[in-house]
Amino acid sequence: MADIIAAISTGKQPCAIGILRLSGEGCAAVAERVFTLKSGTALAQAPDRKLVLGTLHDSRGREIDQALAVYARAPHSSTGEDTVELQCHGSPAVLAAGLEALCHAGARLAQPGEFTRRAFLNGQMNLTGAEAVIDLIEAQSADMAANAAAQVGGALHRKLQPVWDSLTDLCSHYHAVLDYPDEDIPDFELSDYAAALRANRETLERLRASCERGRLLKQGLRIVLVGKPNAGKSSLLNALVGYERVIVTDVPGTTRDTVEETVRIGQILARITDTAGIRRTADRIEALGVERSRAAAEQADLAIFVCDSGLPLNEEDRQAMAAAAEAKRAIAVMNKSDLPQRVFRVALPFDPIFSVSATRGDGLDKLCRWIEENYASDLPCDGSILTNTRQAEAVGRAADAIGRGLEALERGITPDAVLTELEAAMAALGELTGRTVREDITNRIFARFCVGK
Repeated sequence: MADIIAAISTGKQPCAIGILRLSGEGCAAVAERVFTLKSGTALAQAPDRKLVLGTLHDSRGREIDQALAVYARAPHSSTGEDTVELQCHGSPAVLAAGLEALCHAGARLAQPGEFTRRAFLNGQMNLTGAEAVIDLIEAQSADMAANAAAQVGGALHRKLQPVWDSLTDLCSHYHAVLDYPDEDIPDFELSDYAAALRANRETLERLRASCERGRLLKQGLRIVLVGKPNAGKSSLLNALVGYERVIVTDVPGTTRDTVEETVRIGQILARITDTAGIRRTADRIEALGVERSRAAAEQADLAIFVCDSGLPLNEEDRQAMAAAAEAKRAIAVMNKSDLPQRVFRVALPFDPIFSVSATRGDGLDKLCRWIEENYASDLPCDGSILTNTRQAEAVGRAADAIGRGLEALERGITPDAVLTELEAAMAALGELTGRTVREDITNRIFARFCVGK
């Protein structure tokens, strides 16, 4: 990590403030070649972590901005090594010229996630906190941001630490008795640890169970609208998103592909997919859309079967109902409630059933309230919700290993067999927190990041 790295840490669009970051021993000297303080002093002599005013120059020495700089000395910085941030006006041209000048002065372009990676490698952040940085950047809801921010602050690591410590105590006690039989060490009895192991497994199982909630927080509730052509699916989507997202006509088969839109329903982040009307068709393009409709229903958390309540149910409705039933959960919407009704609730095999008028908005409040009540969680967004499959898989392996250890204990198998499982659990937890993580896993994690973070 001897290189001095530099990057633009803000977006590529014009904005009020843009930030250039540097990290690495000697970064203040590099910054001084392109940034001169108004006070005339050297940046390396500036007060630690205090903003100072100066002028930013390009690689040809021309003044291109009045900017602020802050020099944070190791180890009291975000990466654990010397860092400099230059806070400029947010012109993409100014930032690009400033970055070019820094590289000309001796820095190199940072790789995606390299600042956060250095923070992890320098002990400024554990791996669960590092992973949460990108979740915080990409958060689309306050709940997701709160959970990610808590994980950046170490909440998940603190929840896992007692499990790690307990397993460490058990394993070290066993090896101490085995390796130093002549020492005055209390006898090792596995039964003394049974209660602690059960508590550890319960902690991990609760974390594993939180992964589904984490997926909903991160990706949103997957809702698919299914029904025959002209049932009003597109009108319902438009009503939920609040604008004309999808073309609506009286011509059957207008929607020929899936159309997805992300909306907020109360506190729920939802990804709603409008689908092609389900029916038999000789049109090859429409047929492809129908197949995508069925596939979307199979992958959905919630399918909403939409029918035209002014028309009797027919075979196309029954095909759509069958497709909706493939989702994890399905409900029904009887659309066009403002017209004379020819469909009755008893004919629909769903619970609940809502009567709405997508064009007028009647009944939508009840539908949205039901979605929020049934998919909002009372789990606190305090960093204890797992939000990616890598974390869930590692926690699951640790919980399963402890479970096998408990089973071996209860069957009276020798302690060394039990401890083999517990050491496997510790190895899995180490992959989660970064204690024993392999380099290829670390590379895969930081590859998700953007440059400058």
